[in-house]
Amino acid sequence: MTAPTAPNDGLISPDLPVLTRKDFVTDQEVRWCPGCGDYSILAQMQKMLPELGIPREQIVFISGIGCSSRFPYYVNTYGFHSIHGRAPTIATGLKTARPELTVFVITGDGDGLSIGGNHLLHAMRRNVDLNIILFNNRIYGLTKGQYSPTSEFGKITKSSPYGTTERPLNPIRIALAAGATFVARSVDRDTRHLEEMLYRAAKHRGVSFVEVYQNCNIFNDGAFAAFAEKEVRADRMIYLEHGKPLRFGKENQHGIRLNGFTPEIVENATTDEGLLVHDAHTENITLANILVGMDYPDFPVPIGVFRDVDAPTFDQLVQQQVEEAMAKGKGSLEAVLRAGETWVVE
Repeated sequence: MTAPTAPNDGLISPDLPVLTRKDFVTDQEVRWCPGCGDYSILAQMQKMLPELGIPREQIVFISGIGCSSRFPYYVNTYGFHSIHGRAPTIATGLKTARPELTVFVITGDGDGLSIGGNHLLHAMRRNVDLNIILFNNRIYGLTKGQYSPTSEFGKITKSSPYGTTERPLNPIRIALAAGATFVARSVDRDTRHLEEMLYRAAKHRGVSFVEVYQNCNIFNDGAFAAFAEKEVRADRMIYLEHGKPLRFGKENQHGIRLNGFTPEIVENATTDEGLLVHDAHTENITLANILVGMDYPDFPVPIGVFRDVDAPTFDQLVQQQVEEAMAKGKGSLEAVLRAGETWVVE
């Protein structure tokens, strides 16, 4: 089951000039290793942005540190290449001060889940209206191949010559636990699906978190090949679609059911009866967490939207407070400075 390309939903204003992918391409030399999965993510982002119908000057990309964080140089919008792990915080400040902007946060598994873990967590729990795209290649690529927070247990790298002794973080599980209102996963090699996930994230009102399985062909080549290659993905990935039973296989012949809280594969399911029906709009994250726990090779890897719910946004609530305070009339800065306990130093 392949997801459709991101649609033009008719929200593009007729008063705006028609933009194309070329309008979002800069004159900067793209400096990633040949064959890197980042190229695919950049291409799908540039294809998707015109569909939003937003002027380029109202779009901002903010990144941290890492290979993925070169992204703002390559998209012809405003951008900010910030410091290690702090992109969500800087983006929160910008969105709060300029709520009319569409703000993307570009980060990686090292940048966002190690030094930036705390900042990422709080941006999601606050439901700031940000679009967080996390490139997950399960390795530190820019610093030449050390293990990252998402590297598999026992993985041998330059910084773990005898194998890692740490359990990996699951980015989707973290996003769900933090209360992110839109949580999705895609893969760099399924370009149609990736474009739609980026589009749906951008259209969501509130924090959106998209994990992208991204191949680092220099330091962790083939990390996702066992299930993401075109020849095998129909049997080894399962596309989540709200309101539809979970099916996979070249002919959608297999399904997933629950035995209590334990998922089971139903081979050659002739009917949908008893199959698990995906619900992305429920406030209860139990189902989404069950899906996150389906790991290859025991199960097909779920990609798509795990959660998509509505909730007031942080920036919206702050703006309401500002408007309510302003409605009370002009205040006095002098009075504020001299209020409470004050003293004079002679």
